[in-house]
Order: sequence, then structure tokens, then C-alpha cells
Amino acid sequence: MSLLPRGSTVRRDAGLYGYERALRRQGFGPVAGVDEAGRGACAGPLVAGAAILPEGRAGIVPGLADSKLLTPRARERCYEQVVRRAVAWSVVVVGHEECDRLGMHVANLEALRRAVALLTLPPAYVLTDGFPVDGLGTPGLAVWKGDRVAACIAAASVLAKVTRDRIMTDLDADWPEYDFRTHKGYITDVHAAALEQHGPSPVHRMRFVNVRRAAGLEPPAGGPAGPDVHNEDVVDHPSAAPYQEVR
Repeated sequence: MSLLPRGSTVRRDAGLYGYERALRRQGFGPVAGVDEAGRGACAGPLVAGAAILPEGRAGIVPGLADSKLLTPRARERCYEQVVRRAVAWSVVVVGHEECDRLGMHVANLEALRRAVALLTLPPAYVLTDGFPVDGLGTPGLAVWKGDRVAACIAAASVLAKVTRDRIMTDLDADWPEYDFRTHKGYITDVHAAALEQHGPSPVHRMRFVNVRRAAGLEPPAGGPAGPDVHNEDVVDHPSAAPYQEVR
């Protein structure tokens, strides 16, 4: 899943819809994009979206871009446009308990596979954001920063991000002391302070070191963390700090 089909090329100036056009010229249509939101959060679900946009002007979504680069209001507008224009789309929600059981990487792959499988129109080709996903049952390509260069991935990222933000806003009503509405479960100073004061909520992910520390299951920060701590960078939320997941 690392190369375009033989004969396919995408110019650097091809724009957001260049990948789909290049694949369709080679007979690979429909083309689906898939992306997730919430991998780096330590609370709430992981959400994956998949989308197939139609050819031509009908598939051009006004204002479409990587969901992380859009304002909340612009994301909502794009979401409505994607839902209205897409020939097929899906959203999958993987709860925090399943994320804990599987681990974030496995849960991420599973969510992306489920999102593609739920499309009512089977794709002939799948574009994924950043890393390959096996088990999709169709050819595919991992595109570096795909949500910024491929329209169908950007559309999928909007579906996933808006859905997850709505879920986290609803969870804020149940646990307002954590301010999920603002940080959406990512680690910020406000979130860290709430964890320290209140401990984990029922929707926090217990694989994350900061959550386990708040629950008294890990040594305090700066103490020995042990060899099983894995560091990853958060990519979904601009103000979030790096997190640690216990494997």
C-alpha cells in the first residue's frame, strides 16, 4: 500500500482532488478515503470516518480541508456538505473500553477497517492517512498528510472529527468538571488539573499513563515509569500535549 497503480501520477500542483482524478483515469473508481479522530485523546471514543465523493463538480466540497485546520463552524459546514454530496459515507465509534482492551494502534486499524466495510458502495481503491491499513479487501495507498492533499481523506477526517466533537460535548454534560467540551479529551493544562483533582472519569482510557497516575496506578510524574511506557505524539488537537500509553 505504498505506490500508486502503474501509470498513475499525481502532480504536486494537482490540488485536493488530484489523487481521485489520477486513480479514476486508471479505472480505479470509486475511490474512498478513510481517517480517524481521537487517537491521541486520553478520554472518550476513537471515531473513524470513510467517504466516497462523486466525480466532477458534485464532488467538490466548498471549504473542504484537513479537519484540524478548520474552525468548528467551518467543520460543521463541511460535514453537512460531505453528507449531502458523498455517494457513500460511514462513521464508526470505538468506545474507550475497547480502546483499552485492544490498545490504540490496533483499535485505530480496526476502526478504519470497519468504516470502509460499512460503505454502502464498495470502493475499488482506498486512500488512508499516513500509514497503510491491511485487511481492507481492496487496493489502497497510504498518503503522507493525506487529509491535507486528498479530498476523500479530508472528507473522512471531517466526518470523524465532527462526530467525535459532538460526542465529547455530550459527555461534558455528564462530567462537566473535566471540561470535555473544550479540549475534547486531549491533554491540556485544564484537563490535567481536573484529572489531578477529581481522578479519572468512567470514560477515561486507562491505558494512558497520565490517567493511571490520576487513579494511583502509576508512580508520580518524574518517578520510574517502567520499561512498558510508549510515547506518541498527539496529532488531532493543536493544544494537546504528548501522551503516554501503557502497552
